[in-house]
Amino acid sequence: MSNAKDLTSAITAAQNALSVEIAALQELAIGLDRKISPALQLLIDCVGRVVITGLGKSGLVGAKISATLASTGTPSFFVHSADALHGDSGALAAEDVLIAISNSGETVEVCKFAAMAKERGIPVISITREANSTLGKISSEVLSIAFDKEADPLNLAPTTSTTLTIALGDAIASALMAYRGFTPADFGKRHPGGALGVATN
Repeated sequence: MSNAKDLTSAITAAQNALSVEIAALQELAIGLDRKISPALQLLIDCVGRVVITGLGKSGLVGAKISATLASTGTPSFFVHSADALHGDSGALAAEDVLIAISNSGETVEVCKFAAMAKERGIPVISITREANSTLGKISSEVLSIAFDKEADPLNLAPTTSTTLTIALGDAIASALMAYRGFTPADFGKRHPGGALGVATN
């Protein structure tokens, strides 16, 4: 006799999660040119590095976005917002652009780091749900990830918010690749190892 529990509710929750996130992505794609063009211009004009910061799940997503940018022709690195307040903000140079990620726009460490960058004349691009938040008001440009609800059954876990953020990061990286004429050969130079390296070399 099987001891397996009925998975009906679990599968329904999984399907609902995907449906919620797909709908949010479709909404994000509407008018994307108008939404990202000013921030994209800041990144194109940047002669330094694109520094990305965040805390918690936003930090983990930020690290991925930074890695994608670095491997596709945009020099980038990630600085944890808490570490930035304990000396790592010194890695930020005058020619850089800071991308600060906070769903609420009120994450204290992220806001403080962004304010430090602004005081030094460094452009700040925020990715946040709340454009009128503390972080939004600090920023040179705001990339809004406004959405109806998180995708988990409790509407609490970072799900829709992180999906939108990582997708927006991919969109930015793709836009920069196209603008700069980034080629498979260019990618191969940055990725000599693994199966991708074999495919591009």
